[in-house]
Amino acid sequence: MQIPIRLGDRRSAARLLGIVRARTGERIELCFQCQTCASGCPVGYAMDLTPPQLLRAVRLGLDEEALASRTIWLCASCQTCTTRCPQGIDIARVMDAVRGVSLEEGRPAALPRVRAFYKTALSNIRLFGRMYEAGLMGVLKLRTGEFRKDLGLGMAMVRRGKLRFFPSLAGLIDTQRIFLRARAKDRKARAGQ
Repeated sequence: MQIPIRLGDRRSAARLLGIVRARTGERIELCFQCQTCASGCPVGYAMDLTPPQLLRAVRLGLDEEALASRTIWLCASCQTCTTRCPQGIDIARVMDAVRGVSLEEGRPAALPRVRAFYKTALSNIRLFGRMYEAGLMGVLKLRTGEFRKDLGLGMAMVRRGKLRFFPSLAGLIDTQRIFLRARAKDRKARAGQ
């Protein structure tokens, strides 16, 4: 799918691009649409915009298209695109920044279940210092209302000792420091906007 070139209000064209630049330091205008990142993306088949199309949408000021895309929710942050980019653009970081803007603005997610997982996983890590799968599953089931889905798989994991009922708090202090530094860095970036 090609991103249509639409000329609109140029003041709004710089909004998302400016936020992405401030948060990531990435110069996405260097992308020359070679498609190398898209060809290696393991979830690209399910995206509505390929990674270079998303970069182009941000560059052209198509904020609504970028922020409403499935792409920002499907990105696995595997860094394949970043590793392959001949221009050295950290595309996964850009995806994360666009997803963050979408969350902050309270926009409806193109994939609400993915958004629920994303928010639940982050809260889980912030609270316990690492992923606590049983807690993650419980909160996710409450958020999505899908109480029976994957119940058999969960029980099989418990039987095999792969799912703990109680969280490990090892690394909690270090993880909380990371979140505090990230929050401070984010506040600093927003103050510079």
